[in-house]
Amino acid sequence: MSIRFVYMTAGNLEEAQRIGRELVAVGLAACVNILPQMSSIYVWEGKIEEASEVVMIAKTAEARVADLIVKVKALHSYSCPCIVSLKVEDGYPPFLEWVAGSVEKR
Repeated sequence: MSIRFVYMTAGNLEEAQRIGRELVAVGLAACVNILPQMSSIYVWEGKIEEASEVVMIAKTAEARVADLIVKVKALHSYSCPCIVSLKVEDGYPPFLEWVAGSVEKR
Protein backbone atom coordinates (compact mmCIF):
# COMPACT_ATOMS: atom_id res chain seq x y z
CA MET A 1 0.00 0.00 0.00
CA SER A 2 1.32 3.44 -0.92
CA ILE A 3 1.54 5.82 2.04
CA ARG A 4 1.02 9.58 1.75
CA PHE A 5 1.69 12.58 3.93
CA VAL A 6 -1.00 15.20 3.34
CA TYR A 7 0.21 18.72 4.08
CA MET A 8 -2.53 21.18 4.98
CA THR A 9 -2.91 24.56 6.64
CA ALA A 10 -5.67 25.95 8.85
CA GLY A 11 -6.52 29.42 10.08
CA ASN A 12 -6.15 28.60 13.76
CA LEU A 13 -5.35 25.84 16.23
CA GLU A 14 -8.97 25.05 17.06
CA GLU A 15 -9.85 24.49 13.41
CA ALA A 16 -6.78 22.29 12.89
CA GLN A 17 -7.64 20.20 15.96
CA ARG A 18 -11.26 19.80 14.84
CA ILE A 19 -10.21 18.69 11.36
CA GLY A 20 -7.47 16.40 12.69
CA ARG A 21 -9.76 14.69 15.20
CA GLU A 22 -12.39 14.07 12.52
CA LEU A 23 -9.90 12.64 10.02
CA VAL A 24 -8.60 10.16 12.60
CA ALA A 25 -12.08 9.35 13.97
CA VAL A 26 -13.45 8.35 10.56
CA GLY A 27 -10.33 6.44 9.49
CA LEU A 28 -9.10 8.85 6.82
CA ALA A 29 -5.81 9.41 8.67
CA ALA A 30 -3.79 7.26 11.04
CA CYS A 31 -2.36 10.37 12.68
CA VAL A 32 -2.43 14.13 12.21
CA ASN A 33 0.47 16.27 13.43
CA ILE A 34 -0.42 19.88 14.23
CA LEU A 35 2.30 22.52 14.17
CA PRO A 36 1.03 25.89 15.42
CA GLN A 37 2.49 29.33 14.73
CA MET A 38 3.43 29.41 11.07
CA SER A 39 3.68 32.72 9.21
CA SER A 40 2.46 32.73 5.61
CA ILE A 41 3.01 35.31 2.88
CA TYR A 42 0.95 34.77 -0.28
CA VAL A 43 -0.98 36.45 -3.06
CA TRP A 44 -4.76 36.24 -2.72
CA GLU A 45 -7.20 38.01 -5.01
CA GLY A 46 -4.38 40.12 -6.45
CA LYS A 47 -2.97 41.37 -3.13
CA ILE A 48 0.00 40.26 -1.05
CA GLU A 49 -1.30 38.92 2.25
CA GLU A 50 0.38 37.88 5.50
CA ALA A 51 -1.28 35.61 8.04
CA SER A 52 -0.62 33.28 10.93
CA GLU A 53 -1.61 29.72 10.11
CA VAL A 54 -1.35 26.24 11.57
CA VAL A 55 0.27 23.34 9.70
CA MET A 56 -1.33 19.89 9.68
CA ILE A 57 0.37 16.76 8.37
CA ALA A 58 -1.89 13.73 8.01
CA LYS A 59 -0.52 10.23 7.48
CA THR A 60 -2.73 8.12 5.26
CA ALA A 61 -2.85 5.67 2.36
CA GLU A 62 -3.00 6.78 -1.25
CA ALA A 63 -6.42 5.14 -1.61
CA ARG A 64 -7.83 7.43 1.13
CA VAL A 65 -6.51 10.76 -0.17
CA ALA A 66 -9.52 11.67 -2.33
CA ASP A 67 -11.96 11.06 0.55
CA LEU A 68 -9.67 12.93 2.94
CA ILE A 69 -9.67 15.97 0.62
CA VAL A 70 -13.48 15.94 0.44
CA LYS A 71 -13.75 15.75 4.24
CA VAL A 72 -11.21 18.52 4.86
CA LYS A 73 -12.89 20.80 2.31
CA ALA A 74 -16.26 20.24 4.04
CA LEU A 75 -14.82 21.12 7.47
CA HIS A 76 -12.48 23.95 6.46
CA SER A 77 -13.19 27.66 6.79
CA TYR A 78 -11.08 28.61 3.74
CA SER A 79 -12.68 28.73 0.30
CA CYS A 80 -9.46 27.32 -1.19
CA PRO A 81 -7.57 25.39 1.53
CA CYS A 82 -4.04 24.12 1.03
CA ILE A 83 -4.30 20.31 0.80
CA VAL A 84 -1.29 18.64 -0.85
CA SER A 85 -0.57 14.91 -0.96
CA LEU A 86 3.10 13.89 -0.88
CA LYS A 87 4.19 10.33 -1.65
CA VAL A 88 6.27 8.63 1.04
CA GLU A 89 9.12 6.94 -0.81
CA ASP A 90 10.60 4.98 2.09
CA GLY A 91 10.40 4.63 5.83
CA TYR A 92 10.38 2.33 8.82
CA PRO A 93 8.28 -0.65 7.63
CA PRO A 94 6.40 -1.25 10.92
CA PHE A 95 5.31 2.41 10.97
CA LEU A 96 4.18 2.34 7.35
CA GLU A 97 2.26 -0.89 8.03
CA TRP A 98 0.59 0.75 11.04
CA VAL A 99 -0.50 3.71 8.89
CA ALA A 100 -1.88 1.36 6.23
CA GLY A 101 -3.73 -0.76 8.76
CA SER A 102 -5.18 2.28 10.52
CA VAL A 103 -6.83 3.69 7.40
CA GLU A 104 -8.20 0.59 5.70
CA LYS A 105 -11.63 1.35 4.26
CA ARG A 106 -14.31 0.93 6.89
